[in-house]
Amino acid sequence: MESLHVVLVEPEIHWNTGNAGRTCLAAGARLHLVEPLGFSLDDREVRRAGLDYWPRVRPRVWPSWEALERNLPELGDPFFFSAEAPRDLWSVRYPARVVLVFGRESAGLPLGLRKRFEDRLVAIPMLDPALRSLNLSSSVAVALYEVLRQRVAEDAPGAAAGAAGAAGAAAAGRERERDGARQLAPRGEPAE
Repeated sequence: MESLHVVLVEPEIHWNTGNAGRTCLAAGARLHLVEPLGFSLDDREVRRAGLDYWPRVRPRVWPSWEALERNLPELGDPFFFSAEAPRDLWSVRYPARVVLVFGRESAGLPLGLRKRFEDRLVAIPMLDPALRSLNLSSSVAVALYEVLRQRVAEDAPGAAAGAAGAAGAAAAGRERERDGARQLAPRGEPAE
């Protein structure tokens, strides 16, 4: 069973959904979309945003939040991302089975969800107080890779490629170029 899930509640912009789907593939997460969507999944633009990876994304589409919520216990512990959350994503220790929930681009998560799951709200810190929020697909990437960073740290030392797979290996080292091929250099090793 998959242990890492991303939920977009009523996403409005096809480019963000495509980019979030590609990030889910890279991080080994399953993408869930809660209707209504602001675009068609058959839309050529969504496929372009996900490039040639979109057919592999296989998003699970839910007709409503209520339908998805009935299945949350099977998916994992939910964390709801909101700019107004009292704690940041770094102060949370994410469990083995986790569901990262994001709202729509124009308004974020519905007020009812934010109130009901107030104890599970998480924010991505922003140093500029004039910013209302980050881009949705950027937020998905930040949150997913924080979960993977924690998983790699739990597996350290030397086991970075374990549970997190290729993402763990990438997080455990830095890229370097050698003979035109991309390779990973262990931390502390100089890049050539």
